[in-house]
Amino acid sequence: MGSISLRTVFGIAKSPELQLNDDELHWLVAAHTGKDSLKELNYRELQTVVRVLGSMRDSAKRARRGEAGNAETAAQRRKIYMLAQELGWDKPARINGMCRRMFKVDRVEWLSYKQCSDLIEALKSMVKRKEEKDGKYIRL
Repeated sequence: MGSISLRTVFGIAKSPELQLNDDELHWLVAAHTGKDSLKELNYRELQTVVRVLGSMRDSAKRARRGEAGNAETAAQRRKIYMLAQELGWDKPARINGMCRRMFKVDRVEWLSYKQCSDLIEALKSMVKRKEEKDGKYIRL
């Protein structure tokens, strides 16, 4: 199966930058492959999951190099980055732009708990609309 294994997937998902729990990892896998189990993934799907996780980890590293952000909202920001990834938003500037439009705050790291919750709900709605438009529906 090449050099990508389930260990690789779990290693990236559990990295200090992401710290995804099992439910978050399975949600991400289902969102990007349509499969419920990591064991069902073929090599190409494993590559996709590793690429998405790597991109999320890199985004988190870039965010950490800037401002540390609100420690209270760290888990919410991980969810925000996952939803942004699902929308195909690879650059943090997209999320920061949405923060500016919705809350007049320049960076997602500076949002309050309530603002993060509102942003998550907005992103969930956008993902749902995107999936309905694309003809696939995955329950969030």
